Amino acid sequence: MRVLGVDPGLTRCGVGVVEGVPGRPCTLVAYYVVHTDPADDLALRLLHLDRSLTDLVAEHQPESVAVERVFSQHNVRTVMGTAQASGVAVLAGARAGLPVQTYTPSEVKAAVTGSGQADKAQMTAMVTRLLRLAEPPRPADAADALALAICHVWRGGTRSKLAAAADRARRGGTR
Repeated sequence: MRVLGVDPGLTRCGVGVVEGVPGRPCTLVAYYVVHTDPADDLALRLLHLDRSLTDLVAEHQPESVAVERVFSQHNVRTVMGTAQASGVAVLAGARAGLPVQTYTPSEVKAAVTGSGQADKAQMTAMVTRLLRLAEPPRPADAADALALAICHVWRGGTRSKLAAAADRARRGGTR
């Protein structure tokens, strides 16, 4: 399964692509950070993010997209930018006809490190180890996006299969 993970942000949006199957190590395909200039108009920043994510989805042909779910922060302005970037990421996946799953930061931390309380350094170290990289992906936005993709391979694949089986059972079919 190939997954494109997105750590949404309006100024820096991390994007990571991995391949793998549940229970096995994943393989790095690529990672990026899409930047927008805070001095630019909001509409132009969102448009740049949309075009960049659409291009990356087209280039890497993922089977699904994993996006970090926006969580409450004290800084409302930061939350708004993150939420807007998240919406653009979800839309880019949906526009391509891909399943899109969102994960909370603690879900990703638990999947990748075994602890929902892991800090940035622990997350980056585990992503580096799990993907067998010579050096940590930089900046942290890229490592976070890769962690989202790994989380989805390990958890989302199983979640999708269970949902499909439940749907088949509900419809009375066995396909």
